[in-house]
Amino acid sequence: MTKKELPKAYDFKSTEARIYAMWEAGGFFKPHNDPNNANFDPNVKPFVIAIPPPNVTGELHIGHAMFVSVEDLMIRYHRMKGYSALWIPGTDHAGIATQLMVERDLLKNEEVTREELGREEFEKRTWEWKRKYGNIITTQIRRLGASCDWDRERFTLDDGLSTAVREAFVRLYEKGLIYRGPRLINWSPGLKTAVSDLEVEYSEEDVQLYYFKYKLKDSDEFIPVATIRPETILGDTAVAVHPEDERYKKYIGKTVIVPILNREIPVIGDDYVSMEFGTGALKITPGHDPNDYAIAQRHNLPIISVLDVEAKINANGGKYQLQDRYEARKNLWSDMKDANLTIKTENYRTTIPRSQRGGEIVEPMISEQWFVKMESLANAGLEAVRNEKIKIVPERFEKTYFNWLENIKDWCISRQLWWGHRIPVWYCKENHMTVAREDPTQCATCGSKEIRQDDDVLDTWFSSGLWPFSTLGWPQQTADLKYFYPTSYMETGYDIIFFWVARMIMMGLEFTNEAPFHTVYLHGLVRDEQGRKMSKTTGNVIDPLIVMDEFGTDALRFTLLVGSTPGNDTNVGVKKVESNRNFANKIWNAGRFVINAIESLEVNKETSTQVTRNAQPVSLADQWIQAKLNKLIRNVERQFQNFQYGQAGAEIYEFIWSDFADWYVEIAKGQMQNAESKMQTVEMLAKVFDTCLRLLHPFTPFVTEEVWGHLHSALRESSLSNLCKDWTQVLIVAKFPEPTDEESWEAKSIADFELIQEVIRSIRNLRAEKGIAPSKKIPATISAGDKLDLISNQISVIASLSGLDQSQVTSLKSLAEKPSDSTALIVGSIEIYLPLAGMVDVANEKARLEKELKEAESHITRLENLLNGDFANKAPAALVQKEKDKLAGYKDTAEKIKAQLK
Repeated sequence: MTKKELPKAYDFKSTEARIYAMWEAGGFFKPHNDPNNANFDPNVKPFVIAIPPPNVTGELHIGHAMFVSVEDLMIRYHRMKGYSALWIPGTDHAGIATQLMVERDLLKNEEVTREELGREEFEKRTWEWKRKYGNIITTQIRRLGASCDWDRERFTLDDGLSTAVREAFVRLYEKGLIYRGPRLINWSPGLKTAVSDLEVEYSEEDVQLYYFKYKLKDSDEFIPVATIRPETILGDTAVAVHPEDERYKKYIGKTVIVPILNREIPVIGDDYVSMEFGTGALKITPGHDPNDYAIAQRHNLPIISVLDVEAKINANGGKYQLQDRYEARKNLWSDMKDANLTIKTENYRTTIPRSQRGGEIVEPMISEQWFVKMESLANAGLEAVRNEKIKIVPERFEKTYFNWLENIKDWCISRQLWWGHRIPVWYCKENHMTVAREDPTQCATCGSKEIRQDDDVLDTWFSSGLWPFSTLGWPQQTADLKYFYPTSYMETGYDIIFFWVARMIMMGLEFTNEAPFHTVYLHGLVRDEQGRKMSKTTGNVIDPLIVMDEFGTDALRFTLLVGSTPGNDTNVGVKKVESNRNFANKIWNAGRFVINAIESLEVNKETSTQVTRNAQPVSLADQWIQAKLNKLIRNVERQFQNFQYGQAGAEIYEFIWSDFADWYVEIAKGQMQNAESKMQTVEMLAKVFDTCLRLLHPFTPFVTEEVWGHLHSALRESSLSNLCKDWTQVLIVAKFPEPTDEESWEAKSIADFELIQEVIRSIRNLRAEKGIAPSKKIPATISAGDKLDLISNQISVIASLSGLDQSQVTSLKSLAEKPSDSTALIVGSIEIYLPLAGMVDVANEKARLEKELKEAESHITRLENLLNGDFANKAPAALVQKEKDKLAGYKDTAEKIKAQLK
């Protein structure tokens, strides 16, 4: 047969792009059962994931690498299990983030603001920006091996999704769940838009606490009050005290004077006020504080807003009008000082709200905004998880989910931006509202042709909330929607369970009457190797693109997947990725060995028939590797079902690196020297290696696909071609190994071989300790007791792997006399005597035996104490017997060591 030897090293740089292009061109990323095709079978079960859409103008970071790796693993596994697997890709228009990028670019390159440019031109420029930079992130996601159906790629502002957004808005409005009104919202002065509670980050900061006097009308008496925001005094509409506070209750119902503005406001009693905190009196600014707003609602207080959209003082601030909030703070305090209205200032540590995007301090402000009533939607979302229509992995996040939905407020969905889904509401000059799915030509109330659309756009999370079904064609009842919806898993970071996951669940239930997915899998954050959050400031950011350039995609994916458990943060360092690059090389080298072994077989049919007919019974090593592989398949399947992907990957790694490459391959080299066992050994190598590549493929798709292709070619042209007659052309769609029930021979094969491994390890360890060169073959006498048959049958394996001279190895049931001048090793009930005279330091040998004796005696003491205590009476009989057997084994070992010491 033609030699097709693999190159010595795996070159991921020349492989990855070629393999990915082959997969995509071959249509392997598409669901094999497509409802739009003539041969569609509705009985084939689909498996669907809608990708968490990254920001369209973003660039790949380690968080993307994590979710892409996890989701691709889920998709590849289910594809290989025979599901019609669909992974829907797409990007998010990312309202604030994208608008900020474009504004900065315009200022830097054209020195023009968006206001100067005008809305229409600005939107045009943003679309240009999207076309220029929008495919960077998707190209980078492909680089990670993402097996998405790219023909179904969506964008949250594309025509289909825009139709879905309008439909959702109008339906909610028609049901009375969307309303417009003045409410206290978080205002970002830098971004000049409302931001949701979830987009506000709180940090502990040192500030000044200002104490001042609220003078009573027509009196020199005053109530002391403290604030960290003196400029908001201009919007005060009351001073509140606790109704039972002996210091202040006499003032309830009286009037105080707002400093400098000289406006009269009442003193009110409210239980919210803490008598112990601060001065015990509270200034009430309902227009700029959520707690004050709630108090104002209870007492029917007026609401005065003193800030404009840029956080400058408005006309309600008197002479401070047009001053920036911080400038007004300084000037007002100075004027109050001159008027003898100040008491003192002091340092104070408190939480400060900042905009997640802009970083500036957010102002609570009264603003006319659009809201969604959340109560009924939240109740449906709670029910779905409580009734187990939706499972959250890990389960502990259910508590977080419940807590948020049980305490949910109405959702402010309007944003004062230009980039996004414009609110589908139009106004005429009479201010009648027309809410419509299509752009209207006249007012629905009075028929006026002079109508203008609402300037605001919808919160980005409104469109993202529709993602699982809008991407499949909703509100149209498309073939894709009917077959692929509800989707299967929603995989995302635990940090956006409220932003996104809860909203998708509520929207799905509201618009489709079904939960949008049955499982939510939450991964953790990726941290550096010391467990610190990655940030540019710390300088510990790992750029996945640089890492992939250096070590390959498979190494990065395997590191992220094996290091992770559901809902927990993962520590990742470049050294870990480097060691997993070595694993990819190990797979490659194992592939080279197996393929060379296949190519060494004669293709002559007569020879192969004769070899098969005269083959020796399967060796213990063959039985062991098969039993270990069967056990691995069972474990991997169980772990995949329990979402323990990291554990599954670690077990596959251990099996390939240790059991297969370090043990079986070494034994196979010896078995292949024998013409009678060569065929069966090569067959076992091929079968086991094929299964390993299938199990590993969802983790490391590139190296496994490349090696499997070479394995397939080699087998097709060999006398073992029957092995691959049912194989697919490519690994990506090959069958995933199915678990089988454990057979009676498996446990014994594993136990027997593990004893042989212990014998080999103990001889190897002793040789290393004594510094005996690996090339030096030494004799041995083995007293095997009831393991004589096993040891005798495995002498060649023991000798070849531990450097013994097989012609000088004797195995006996027992020895009448211990060999003199020999070093003894004890493995269970087996004694191994190695004549190392002249090679061994007697004093060191004595010290080694004494150390082993001490260890055995400590185990004896521990087990005797255990068995003499309550354990023997309370534990199950089988467990007690197991401990008794261990004790007997240690006693036997101790006696043998004592004999050696004599």
